[in-house]
Amino acid sequence: MGLSIDKKTSTDVDYDVIIVGAGISGINCAYRLQTETPDAKIAVFEARGDVGGTWDLFKYPGVRSDSDLFTYGFAWEPWPFSTPIAEGHLIVSYMKDCIQKHDLAKYLHFHHKVRSVDWSSQTQSWTVEMEHEGGRVKWLTSRFVVLGSGYYDYHNPLKSDVPGLENFRGKVIHPQFWPEDYDYTDQNIVVIGSGATAITLIPNLAKKAGHVTMLQRSPSYVVSIPNVGRPKSWAEILLPRRVAAVWQRWFHMTFQWCMVLMCKYFPNYATQAFLKAVIAALPEGFSHDPHFMPSYVPWQQRPKCEVVTAKIRTVTERGIELEGSKGSKGSSSSGHTTTLDDVDAIVTATGLRMDFMGGIPVTVDGGEPIVWSTRRCWHSAMLSDVPNLFFMIGYVDASWTPGADATARILTRVYRHMQQQGVTSATPRVGAADARQMQDRRFWNLTSNYRESADSRLPRYGNVAPWKPRNAPPRDLVYAKWGDVKKGLHFGVAS
Repeated sequence: MGLSIDKKTSTDVDYDVIIVGAGISGINCAYRLQTETPDAKIAVFEARGDVGGTWDLFKYPGVRSDSDLFTYGFAWEPWPFSTPIAEGHLIVSYMKDCIQKHDLAKYLHFHHKVRSVDWSSQTQSWTVEMEHEGGRVKWLTSRFVVLGSGYYDYHNPLKSDVPGLENFRGKVIHPQFWPEDYDYTDQNIVVIGSGATAITLIPNLAKKAGHVTMLQRSPSYVVSIPNVGRPKSWAEILLPRRVAAVWQRWFHMTFQWCMVLMCKYFPNYATQAFLKAVIAALPEGFSHDPHFMPSYVPWQQRPKCEVVTAKIRTVTERGIELEGSKGSKGSSSSGHTTTLDDVDAIVTATGLRMDFMGGIPVTVDGGEPIVWSTRRCWHSAMLSDVPNLFFMIGYVDASWTPGADATARILTRVYRHMQQQGVTSATPRVGAADARQMQDRRFWNLTSNYRESADSRLPRYGNVAPWKPRNAPPRDLVYAKWGDVKKGLHFGVAS
């Protein structure tokens, strides 16, 4: 039986802050609140049965981060392993160690799926409806809600635009829902895609499969760096461990930012630098075109056996017909149709379905669910005309965690300011002066299929502060800690 709460007359709340999601964003936010606002009553609700978010969900062979853990890990607990790129199970283990060390387990509530949240202007609080084990429904109230549930749909994959896929008689797998009991020993597998998932998956499949083919429409930009056996940096040798960890985090964060700036402002130079490194790594006489010649400049999309570069004409019962293909062995059939035959399994590593705020309906005073594409992002942390609601979002051209950490720091500063001033709500609002000069900016400036397909479901940025997107991790973190976080906010009190 659920806990019934009178939305109209209740003056007390169950929590000061409810965090949705026990992934890296949610755990980081809980730590920041515990440290910076020790009197706040907080709770973290997770739909699954364990911490980890993405890394608890994804089970495909070799699943690992595509960012270095010196920056993807928590700023307050250095990554303890020597490998900067880590597999999912190691990331979950690290998160659990951090939770235990910093006494965060007391905030965690598992098997609680949030179904909706509704803001009451009268009580100045959110009512959070959630489903617990056994289908029981309960309602809890909170002054703030933080949505740390990620940016993609945990239950539905991005629909693959692969003609004729329904004809295939073999196994069709999306990496997001990899069947752990699938024995692919000696199987002939085609992986459609060339992004981070495909690049991670293919070498691991090749260890047991009979043959693996990467089928790509365009290659990705890839930088090869050592993950094991790397020499210690001067900081690791000369500085205390925690000081060295801070240096490593800021070095990697700043280096990535500089790389992005180079790709943005000098795309031709960046392209040639990438290709030069690729050509040096290829066997002598092996052409880099077309398999290692992307059809876009760096950072229009995210950087990330046999390789085949072609468009799919159609999938057949036991294979894939291609148009204008060229295989990595050099056989060309430009302008003609060739077929990948006797395929046992097709893996559609074609991206994730984006689902802002985890698809949770958000309403104000019992109205219609908010349409996110009509709202603007304030400091990449809140949304216009929605009070006391924070969301966690990271970077697409750097590690996720520094962006989520910037939001957590802004949250703690806004919370403390409200406590000091005796106000109960903070609502981002676009002022008249800003509205006159405001121009739309896309949520993520990418051309990837998964982002393009979600455009109508995502909020917008503007071209003036505080509505501009985050784009410089070092600067953003400095601003989150010391900048003006009151601009653009309207503060209110209970009536």
